[in-house]
Amino acid sequence: MTIAFISHPDCALHEMGEHHPERPERLAAIEDRLVISKLDLLVTHMDAPLATREQLLRVHHPAHLEALERLSPSAGYAQVDPDTAMNPHTLRAAYRAAGAAVLGTDLVLSGKEQAAFCSVRPPGHHAERARAMGFCFFNNVAVGAAHALERHGLARVAIADFDVHHGNGTEDIFRNDPRVLMVSTFQHPFYPGGGLEGRSGQMVNVPLPAGSRGEQFRAAVTEEWLPALERFQPEMLFISAGFDGHRDDEMAMMGLVEADYAWVTETLREAVAKSARGRIVSVLEGGYDLRALARSAAAHLEKLIKW
Repeated sequence: MTIAFISHPDCALHEMGEHHPERPERLAAIEDRLVISKLDLLVTHMDAPLATREQLLRVHHPAHLEALERLSPSAGYAQVDPDTAMNPHTLRAAYRAAGAAVLGTDLVLSGKEQAAFCSVRPPGHHAERARAMGFCFFNNVAVGAAHALERHGLARVAIADFDVHHGNGTEDIFRNDPRVLMVSTFQHPFYPGGGLEGRSGQMVNVPLPAGSRGEQFRAAVTEEWLPALERFQPEMLFISAGFDGHRDDEMAMMGLVEADYAWVTETLREAVAKSARGRIVSVLEGGYDLRALARSAAAHLEKLIKW
């Protein structure tokens, strides 16, 4: 069985202005690295479809979709918040990014693919039920998780988020849904704030101080994520795969390296091998140093493939 690599050229058309760190080159860097490492020969390349309104409304308020449609510019940029803007292609790219998570879910749950990696942008984990923020418009991983629950009838899904920023949007959407376990690590204090007040048996948010390295990250996963996953017994795992905790990424102040991302991927696969039968959909979130992003994503994907 193979691994799906889901992306789309539309995702490279979204951009938020010169020098913005969340830029189209991120996806090209990942794909170039896969070619160099020959991992591209071991995946099934697929185009992301457009998410449907029904799929988005499982996690977003109708007014949120309508506001983004009204705001979408015919030329130039429309500012959503100080860090987040739309160009004429943004909305279509956002529909593709969410649609990738849906396709990945369908492929994995149908048994056509063992796992899927969605190399898409804009990212999603900061998008709340009724608010776009932090480079994010739709919460891609939440759309995929809700699709698994509502369309495929799963009883329990888990979301693991190792982006350097707290996935406030994912927590906002699922904090009161007993069918969803969220385990996360993030630099704290840091954007977007929060993450501590929502901590519970269902929201296993583990803050890490600036300067934390692989030892602290691995301890958090081992001591807090793994027991929670063992108790919850998820039927499927979703990953918010942010690589901006890398030591070379100047957007944050953490010290992770490629080996840490490989380790957490393998560790998560082992943790859900029985309950979820290894079924994983991973969705790209952050990672802004192009070389570090490319190497880290390749390390992550290699562990998804070689299982």
